[in-house]
Amino acid sequence: MSALPLTISAAVEGIVDEAVIRRLLLDTGALSGTVYVTSGKTNLKQKVNGYNHAARRFPWIVLIDLNHEADCAPALRARWLPSPSQLMCFRVAVREVEAWLLADRKRMSHFLGVPLAKVPQHADSLDNPKRTIVDLARRSRFRDLREDMIPRPASGRSEGPAYASRLIEFAGQHWRPSIAEKSSDGLRRCREAIDALGAAWDAFTRRSRG
Repeated sequence: MSALPLTISAAVEGIVDEAVIRRLLLDTGALSGTVYVTSGKTNLKQKVNGYNHAARRFPWIVLIDLNHEADCAPALRARWLPSPSQLMCFRVAVREVEAWLLADRKRMSHFLGVPLAKVPQHADSLDNPKRTIVDLARRSRFRDLREDMIPRPASGRSEGPAYASRLIEFAGQHWRPSIAEKSSDGLRRCREAIDALGAAWDAFTRRSRG
């Protein structure tokens, strides 16, 4: 008898992360359950133990950005969730999930309207991937994209008014995780962890059926 379908619930910091997770799950063949957008890392951290409790019985993925909160992803994982449940996949994007999007260099260059040579080859090593994308948008040949992604003068913001909407569009319609993972170890490991979660779910359902 085959195992139950792999449906993964998720929790993320923001709406761009949600789009990335949904695209990743689609690409790996998993079904996307509810994705909880917590509107910030502080809120997500407050709720992570509850998500981990739910992962005792159902598959979950939690995705956070490393930013500069720890020296490396394993250190941040240990700080947040030292004892993950058997069906919990806890992943850290280095340093931000935008690095995973930038890793599909060809599609990103087309989307932003910039030469391929301007898109960094090693996105995981970038100190601030979000700033990199905004700086690339400044060079775009598309006026509407520049207006959407570049912050208004004196706005005090680090990105434009439709920055998130544009990246959601890119993640859902243009991004190729299977290509991007060739240039991003963090993304590759995340995809491998989702595959491992599928194997854990198969084992869990077999035990549950006795």
